[in-house]
Amino acid sequence: MGASATQQGDDMLRMGFTVGQVVHGYGDVCQAVTELAFEREAPITVDEFRTLNRCLDDAIASAVTEYGRLRELSLVDSGTERLGALAHELRNRLNTAMLSFGILKDGSVTVGGSTGAVLERSLRGLAELIDGALAEVRVESKGQRQERIDLAEFVEEMEIAAIIEAKASGLELTVHPGEHGVIIEADRQLLAAAVANLLQNAFKFTRDGGHVRLTTRVTSDRVVIEIEDECGGLPPGQAEELFRPFTQRSTDRSGLGLGLSISRKAVQLNGGELGVRNLPGKGCVFTVDLPRKGEPAH
Repeated sequence: MGASATQQGDDMLRMGFTVGQVVHGYGDVCQAVTELAFEREAPITVDEFRTLNRCLDDAIASAVTEYGRLRELSLVDSGTERLGALAHELRNRLNTAMLSFGILKDGSVTVGGSTGAVLERSLRGLAELIDGALAEVRVESKGQRQERIDLAEFVEEMEIAAIIEAKASGLELTVHPGEHGVIIEADRQLLAAAVANLLQNAFKFTRDGGHVRLTTRVTSDRVVIEIEDECGGLPPGQAEELFRPFTQRSTDRSGLGLGLSISRKAVQLNGGELGVRNLPGKGCVFTVDLPRKGEPAH
């Protein structure tokens, strides 16, 4: 029985059942046995019932132990895989940056040429990977620090870095921060990481010479930050796929494909939702929808 219960714990984990469902499954076995005995008019004695309960208790312990052991292993494997992927991407970008720097150091080419551009892209890629990793750590730590934030001031702060990235990518950026005095309550670092990632994705996937827009919409109780790109749109039914970990938007496989998944978690931890609208043939509009807070008391 112990061997079969252990196998049961393994099977139920692989099929996606929770540990609670594992336990309830054995409770169903007990109920089925007693109902069958009643139907067959074969009463169960007190000693027999105690024996049945003891056997089921041992089976539950074996199944849950195996379930927990395998689940822990899967989490460790997942964490190891992600750490390995991060290290691999960091090494690739660092190697490219070092090679580019070595060529520039020799003085045979100028910083303003193609080699300088490769170095710049590598350094920006390193910064994005590190920012993403820090955002993920902050999301998983659940150590958020909420504060009152003026929406327009927040968007203007995001615009400063976004302008530099847009110019480096050869794109046009339009920002409409809205009126001052609209208040949200959020963890500033988490929200900034989410919006920055959406902007980076917009710059990455927008066609050459294209246009990225960051705008805000405000109602009596909601605040919406919209980032519109010109990526050409998404295949039908693919919008939600973007938010799954390790999913990437195009044949460009740089990065870990974790950004949008982390961004959604960051927005949700701030009481909001991150969604996307497809503009077929044109692009996408990512929306950060947050609750609006009342004005501070005077």
